Amino acid sequence: MVSMIPMTVDGQTVIGIHVALPKTNLLAITTNIGYIMCGALDIQLLNERLSEREIIAARMVGVKTLEELLKGTVESSTFKAQELGIVPGTSGREALRIMLSAQTNTPARS
Repeated sequence: MVSMIPMTVDGQTVIGIHVALPKTNLLAITTNIGYIMCGALDIQLLNERLSEREIIAARMVGVKTLEELLKGTVESSTFKAQELGIVPGTSGREALRIMLSAQTNTPARS
């Protein structure tokens, strides 16, 4: 089952995505320019093989719910996310705040 849940961070809407799979869950919360995700996110792949895309993303491990994703801390992040200040130890909520702040200067995705 796939659930898409509107969530609010500092008065702005982000979208929580929960994919229930056998024996695991995939969790992500997305803004218009980037996202935070559970441990299934492959930061190395994004940084190395997809670097030209300049993806803004951060990975949290040990989270089981979208709320834990907000409260968790970044374990790793893409180079582009690091340029914005999303580094290991940043909370999920703060990472989203940074993305929301940066997106005001970035055209929305189509």
